[in-house]
Amino acid sequence: MPLLENLALVFLAGLVTALATGIGALPFLLFDSISDRKNVVLWGLASGIMLSASVFGLADEGLAEGTPLELAAGMLVGVLLVVIARDVLLDVDIDPREYEEADFKKLVLTLGVLTVHSFPEGVAIGVSFADLGLEDGVTILGFTIPLLAVFMTVAISIHNVPEGTAISIPLRSMGVPNWKLVWWAVFSSLPQPIGAVLAFAFVRVAREALAFGFGFAAGAMIYLVLTEFIPEALSIGGALPNGGRPELVGGLVLGVLLMVPLVFI
Repeated sequence: MPLLENLALVFLAGLVTALATGIGALPFLLFDSISDRKNVVLWGLASGIMLSASVFGLADEGLAEGTPLELAAGMLVGVLLVVIARDVLLDVDIDPREYEEADFKKLVLTLGVLTVHSFPEGVAIGVSFADLGLEDGVTILGFTIPLLAVFMTVAISIHNVPEGTAISIPLRSMGVPNWKLVWWAVFSSLPQPIGAVLAFAFVRVAREALAFGFGFAAGAMIYLVLTEFIPEALSIGGALPNGGRPELVGGLVLGVLLMVPLVFI
């Protein structure tokens, strides 16, 4: 059953990115804290990789599959859905410090908020696997995987590491056990494998909507980087010299350089 096998592989890729969030909590098992400087560089690195993957990977693939209008429409819808979902759900401020005391209702609401943040990243993974087994790529576990999918999975995994750290910091200050820090970090990214499978299934069935799907993923990712990742990095680096901007720019540039090969795929 090739379809089920493909869905399982895409789910696994999304699960890898979710587990990467837990890595961000692991340093607390060995150290009391992670320096703000390193955190800012990691956020910059992840932002540079994801912006490059969105522009040179997702958007470029979208143009190859359809018209600029279809790509632009997808990007617009991707941004609008994230904005609308955020406005609806984030009216209720969910603080990570409250996770441990959350009752069932609060956990459901928390998952909804996290979905707004994590689901588009899962969609980006799923769409990047659209040509799984259909063209030359990298052979992994017997599957021919598009290079774009490899880049996107790695990019989001890298981004999730400092995000896991950011989630763990307030929980650690409350005295939450270390093993629970890892669990809550992974929990925050669980919508990613779900979004990856849904997006992959959609673009494989509705190939004519592939350009729109690439645009949706690219628009959502670019919007998240510009409105969440970079501001988060600047917030963390606020106490550093020059507000942490040199570290952020350095990470961004390094991230872009790492993705240069994507331009030539």
